Amino acid sequence: MAITSANQLELLQTAEAVAREKMIDPELVVEAMEESLARAAKSRYGSEMDIRVSIDRKTGRATFTRVRTVVEDEELENYQAELTVEQAKQYMADPQVGDEIKDEVPPVELGRIAAQSAKQVILQKVREAERDRQFDEFKDRVGTIINGVVKREEYGNVIVDIGRGEGILRRNEKIGREAYRPNDRIRCFIKDVRREVRGPQVFLSRTAPEFMAELFKMEVPEIYDGIIEIKAVARDPGSRAKIAVISYDGSIDPVGACVGMRGSRVQAVVNELQGEKIDIIPWNDDQPTFLVNALQPAEVSKVVLDEDAGKIEVVVPDEQLSLAIGRRGQNVRLASQLTGLDIDILTEAEESERRQAEFAARTKLFMEALDLDEFFAQLLVSEGFTNLEEVAYVDVDELLVIDGVDEDTANELQARARDVLEEAQRKALEHARELGVEQSLIDFEGLTPQMIEALAEDGVKSLEDFATCADWELAGGWTTVNGERVKDDGVLEKFDLSLEEAQNLVMTARIQLGWVDPADLETEEDVAEGDVAEEESEA
Repeated sequence: MAITSANQLELLQTAEAVAREKMIDPELVVEAMEESLARAAKSRYGSEMDIRVSIDRKTGRATFTRVRTVVEDEELENYQAELTVEQAKQYMADPQVGDEIKDEVPPVELGRIAAQSAKQVILQKVREAERDRQFDEFKDRVGTIINGVVKREEYGNVIVDIGRGEGILRRNEKIGREAYRPNDRIRCFIKDVRREVRGPQVFLSRTAPEFMAELFKMEVPEIYDGIIEIKAVARDPGSRAKIAVISYDGSIDPVGACVGMRGSRVQAVVNELQGEKIDIIPWNDDQPTFLVNALQPAEVSKVVLDEDAGKIEVVVPDEQLSLAIGRRGQNVRLASQLTGLDIDILTEAEESERRQAEFAARTKLFMEALDLDEFFAQLLVSEGFTNLEEVAYVDVDELLVIDGVDEDTANELQARARDVLEEAQRKALEHARELGVEQSLIDFEGLTPQMIEALAEDGVKSLEDFATCADWELAGGWTTVNGERVKDDGVLEKFDLSLEEAQNLVMTARIQLGWVDPADLETEEDVAEGDVAEEESEA
């Protein structure tokens, strides 16, 4: 087949038809045709030649051009596509390295094999353009809801027709008891769009918490308008969910607005989620208050928050325990997801037992260490003293408020406490030296003898060893593994060393060793302060 004037216009007509059918730019189809014809020409003239084809966008005429590039003499390798500066002088007056010499060559006759190859190139380019169009269309719709039609089911995954492409609803993204048949209408959340070898993949979900949030946005105009904001969502798909909302208009009740007249708004969401029960909870910036709301319908007696550990203890009446935990731990699990805290639930009886055990342990400590009778030791614990350091170094006036304690008694108590602490420090330092601790670590300011002993037992025996430690290795911390918070024990955690204190100690050690220049730290601090000031000014 030769490209003659009779079929030149057909190239453009074909390109237009393909582009219209696939909804892509006609220019891409013409470029694919040019590439396919260039490949066919190379098979005719030789694969080493650089043959380029240009199709006139108005007449459809295809021009075949041989291109040769001017190179240095020693770089000449391909005699068909390259030539030296001397050789190029036959074609131009002052050739330079990198110049191109173009010669038009006769159009090629496309045999059966060449025509088939050209067709494959065009189809491949069209498919790639179609994939790019689909990706560009759906990548900006991530995080929105889309309506589709079920096409088929493959190994538990549902393939959904979403208009100009297909989406996949994986088995683990379906609500448990849902079953679909071909041509069923379905509403899904676009969770992700990724480029893959076989084309763009649109991943759908019906279990994502964001799906519920988007459904409420569709049903509740106040959320869509920004008057009410959804702050957090926690779901056990198909069973139960909790959603936290806040209103920025004092005259609008966020919970009432989401529930709607006679529950019409929330019921529409429940119906879409196959009967999933939804608890709508008012958001509160105060975490303990928010947690009390999140544990509804259970009543809470007391909340104890540990911000550093990200944990919270909740005390409930004995008869409320099963309600607070929920069936298979569902209620407390959802409340934990909603607040982002690890929740320990205790009954009032369990908390009372723990308090009594702590009271008894502290009483025993004071009795043995300070040689006190039980009644006097209990008085100290009742006044809030928890350890010997508090007794030894507290202001004397705080001891004098205890019934029966005069100034002499208070001084005697503090003297005994200091003697016990000093003896403990002497033994700790002696043990640390036996373990091989260097004097550089002993002399380092900020570490107690007990801390040095603990470090030595963990293999940290010099200031260099200490300077290589990470702050969390000393103070401990929390790591999220597979969505669950896991405790990292610190060597000095039992001494109530904070993460910030650990950072300061390690940095001081590095400065003393000359590993870090204090001037560099000051520069970094100045930059950080400048960034903060700039953010505040922008705000």
